Amino acid sequence: MSRARWSLLSVLVLMAGLLTPATASTASTTSSAVVETLLSQGKPAASSSKEGTSYSSGKAVDGNFTSTRWASLEGSDPQWIRVDLGSVQQISRVKLFWEVAYGRAYQIQVSPDAATWSTVYSTTSGDGGLDDLTLTASGRYVRMYGTARGTSYGYSLWEMQVFGGTPDPGGPSFTVAAAGDIAEQCTSGSSCVHPKTAALVESLNPEFVITMGDNQYDDALLSDFRNYYDKTWGRFKSKTRPSPGNHETYDPAGPLAGYKSYFGSIAYPQGKPYYSYDRGEWHFIALDSNSFDDQAQLDWLSADLAANGKRCVAAYWHHPLFSSGEHGNDPVSRPVWQRLYAARADLVLNGHDHHYERFGPQTPTAQADPNGIVEILGGMGGASPYNIENVQPNSQKRITGTFGVVKLTFTDTTFAWQLVGVDGAVKDTSPTYTCH
Repeated sequence: MSRARWSLLSVLVLMAGLLTPATASTASTTSSAVVETLLSQGKPAASSSKEGTSYSSGKAVDGNFTSTRWASLEGSDPQWIRVDLGSVQQISRVKLFWEVAYGRAYQIQVSPDAATWSTVYSTTSGDGGLDDLTLTASGRYVRMYGTARGTSYGYSLWEMQVFGGTPDPGGPSFTVAAAGDIAEQCTSGSSCVHPKTAALVESLNPEFVITMGDNQYDDALLSDFRNYYDKTWGRFKSKTRPSPGNHETYDPAGPLAGYKSYFGSIAYPQGKPYYSYDRGEWHFIALDSNSFDDQAQLDWLSADLAANGKRCVAAYWHHPLFSSGEHGNDPVSRPVWQRLYAARADLVLNGHDHHYERFGPQTPTAQADPNGIVEILGGMGGASPYNIENVQPNSQKRITGTFGVVKLTFTDTTFAWQLVGVDGAVKDTSPTYTCH
């Protein structure tokens, strides 16, 4: 049933059932196993406009649902209201209590500095009333950015609430190290990086290691694997779960010949360069993005996802669907994303562009979606860095010129990660996400 315009009485009835007193923090366990706290009440707020002094932005975060509200100027798009949480917070939910003047098309955006914004939710079919939005995001500032009004008036909110969530630890955790674009043809010298990233992996002591392609440069001959990769990352070979990149296809002996000869059954446990395995409640899928036009691989993926009984799904391969780097977006990966998204997969890891980047949850068409897939681009394992050239939608963090590995922490219900540099310093920390 479409939500009709709500009267003030309707809002009061809803408040009686859903809200704790305004002076107390709200805390409840949601279906996403998140304990929530109200973060926005009484915090500084700002807006693009106000209808008058009685309708200022602070009225939407004062905890008064009966007599105070924010209202923008009438008849003009876009309009926005934001709240300053005081510091970067993990955000699990946003509630919008619309007055008669509601937003038909709007976005929820987050920012660390009120200058650079990331969209974490968007709609073009809002119908007012209460919008209760479950999110996985982080930021100091949270903004409702309206682009199309639902009436001839402006935008008006009785209240805008932002909740922070602390994910349930989800049982015993395990650590995985991940990187792509690793071993250049060197083993020493200041410009030779893969010995340094290998030392970092050793210090992290992960349960296993994921590689996102281009393990060995330039043509991935077996002799090169033995002379370079094996002398550094080779000491983790027995617990490495690799995937191939485009450089593995350049071998004069044949595409993936050196890769297959070096890794053997580790990379071909099911007789193909794509395979899957489980750990706890996680199902991991390693793919060969050099042959995403191979219907047999796509059919295998569909069958593998259909047979999966684990709660959480992570997949990894070389060519990213989304990248702000020199190679940019690679549509070859879209059919795989479509299958993973339909199966409610959680995480994708890629390489190819030689930088680090993380994206908020999104669809295969780059629409922000809290039920979408999180992508990590981790091409900083040792090869020369690439520039950031064209920032893509939903890109939340980009770092180039820094070498390191992605340290992932998994539980039976959650995942999070840090980018750790070869100097041992943490360069970026992700939000903690709950599996779909």
